[in-house]
Amino acid sequence: MKIKLITIGKTDRQEIKALQDLYTQRLERYVNFVELNIPDLKNTRKLTEAQQKDKEGTLILKELQPGDKLVLLDENGKMFTSVGFSDYLQKEMNSGLKQLVFVIGGPYGFSEEVYRKAQGKISLSKMTFSHQMIRIFFIEQLYRGFTILKNEPYHHR
Repeated sequence: MKIKLITIGKTDRQEIKALQDLYTQRLERYVNFVELNIPDLKNTRKLTEAQQKDKEGTLILKELQPGDKLVLLDENGKMFTSVGFSDYLQKEMNSGLKQLVFVIGGPYGFSEEVYRKAQGKISLSKMTFSHQMIRIFFIEQLYRGFTILKNEPYHHR
């Protein structure tokens, strides 16, 4: 199974990017992982929140392949423990799924069309984090999930 993380907007802090790269590099030992960054929209001052979400949604959906499972990182999604998330990953791998696609939306969330296409929602916390920080948290949890599945000492049970 391949895992793709789609994000909106770039990471502009080098410290954050360095941590993101560290966990991405570690994760690649376990799974084919790709991050796809969709650049921030230009001239958004003239757009309503709904228009911005629709434009971002179109760009997100354009990146999906037939058979992909789309899961949104959303504040109203299901919450997991780290062990529970590793079980979720194992279940998806066992299902024969070709590609699992997670998406971190833009500043206003997701369009209605993206919500309709999604096959799941996951929340990492009831707190709100910056879109740059959530990337690190999510990639680290993917890495942690795979180390749990491999019974490696990174996650102490």
